[in-house]
Amino acid sequence: MGKKVKKESETPCKETFEPLPVEGKTPATVVLLLSCPEEDILVKACEAIHTFAEKGDENKVSLLGLGALEPLCQLITHNNKLIRRNAFMALGIMATNGDIKSALKKIDVIPSIIDKLSLEGIPPLLELLKSDFPVIQHLALKTLQNVTTDTDTCNTFREEQGFEKLMDILSNMDFHDLHAEALQVVANCLSDSKSLQVIHKGGGLTRLMEFVLTPNLPEIQSNAVKCIARVAQSSENRKLLHEQNVEKVLVELLSVADISVKTATCQAVSIMSFHLASKDSFRDLNGIPAVVQLLNNESLKLKEAATQALSNLTHGNQLNAFAAYEAGGDKILVQQLYGSCRRTVANSADALGNMAGQEVIRCSILSHGAIQALVEPLQSTDTQVLINTTLCLTVLACDTEARAELQSAGGLHPLVNLLRSYHKEVLHHACLAINVCASDVNAAVEMCQFGALEMLQEINLSVNRRSRFSELAMISLLNFNLSVKYSLTSHLASTDIISDGFYDAGKVRYVLLKLMCNRGHLKECELIYKYKKKLLSNLQTCS
Repeated sequence: MGKKVKKESETPCKETFEPLPVEGKTPATVVLLLSCPEEDILVKACEAIHTFAEKGDENKVSLLGLGALEPLCQLITHNNKLIRRNAFMALGIMATNGDIKSALKKIDVIPSIIDKLSLEGIPPLLELLKSDFPVIQHLALKTLQNVTTDTDTCNTFREEQGFEKLMDILSNMDFHDLHAEALQVVANCLSDSKSLQVIHKGGGLTRLMEFVLTPNLPEIQSNAVKCIARVAQSSENRKLLHEQNVEKVLVELLSVADISVKTATCQAVSIMSFHLASKDSFRDLNGIPAVVQLLNNESLKLKEAATQALSNLTHGNQLNAFAAYEAGGDKILVQQLYGSCRRTVANSADALGNMAGQEVIRCSILSHGAIQALVEPLQSTDTQVLINTTLCLTVLACDTEARAELQSAGGLHPLVNLLRSYHKEVLHHACLAINVCASDVNAAVEMCQFGALEMLQEINLSVNRRSRFSELAMISLLNFNLSVKYSLTSHLASTDIISDGFYDAGKVRYVLLKLMCNRGHLKECELIYKYKKKLLSNLQTCS
């Protein structure tokens, strides 16, 4: 007979323990309980962690060290609603600590939180806006402000009539303390073109325009205008706003008393000016003179915003440029070139450059001392200031008297120094300005004395820095002395007219000079360099 084998029980025991009270007196024990499969224990563990974390940052950091974040992040997707709620509450109170907030970002839990709110969180959040407690209303709006940055959440928010409910809040002055946060949510919703079209069809944009024009606290009104500016970031949205006559609203706001509202309005005008039809609307509504007058204000922020608006309004639009000129904008813009704000200086130079394309305006700009005012910005360390200043100078220097004034004002030296720049756009615009200035013999001679020709030769030998602009500048400097031009280039153009004094001194190969230097032929290099210097001395003696 074989050995008997013990028969195993075919069914597990159906008996269970009576409820066993579990006490966790240390944070480490409670954190371990977060991995328990028992739902009742999980509810109490999350609640205990929330209570412990509320007592201070030291406790929050302690929980972080014990590894509480990971299990809590898993529990926010639990099937049990109470567990989810308590886990969210615990994470929420812990996230008020900076270290824990950074840790949450690293484990990429934010998308899960937003996803949880966007499938089932929007309706209860909207209901909380009706709460009798302001703190709950504020928290609900802050949460909506964060989650509506997600496109899917915006769609859910729109489907739940969220926009209409926010507009009801904005229309009720009893809720004025909620208006600033409500506008942030509105801006998020309107930034999406699809949502904007749906809201527009439902009359939502009309309500927003009415709210913007309604007398309100300056902070609220400026935030409402900022909301419009945010919406106008896309070309599709600008088209819809134009159809809603937003330009009329903005022009009216330019005349309000509050500085912050005027500043926000100028910023909105700047953005709307990227829409061609809006540029014409602002002119037809006398918005350009209104912006020009704001340049007389002492507020630096307002001046910056106003000059930016004029820069955009006059870009590629001669009628707007003339409207700014008729309003005295050219004189005031020249004065802004002496300002301390770099953005204002850059914007002013850009607007003046846009306007100077018309001769009558260019003469007026020059009569107000624009050339002298541009000399200091040429020495700026700000890239945009340099780009806009050289571009403006290029347009103004088409005038013979302007070139002479630039030379006497000491502007040629800082202009030539810009050839040392490794910023592509700065270098290009500097070359263009030099090309224009070189049409004057005296200016060309002086620029060569400052080393312009040698620097341009260096640039044109560089694969990364050379361009058609640098080549054009070099040719322009050589055009007034054809002997030197022929020696350096072995070429004369059909437009080069040879006069008395021309001679062929033989070709100076700058490439050969550089090559010999690199290979150590110092004696030969020195002879060629002296010969080259002798040729270049002609640049200083020609007239």
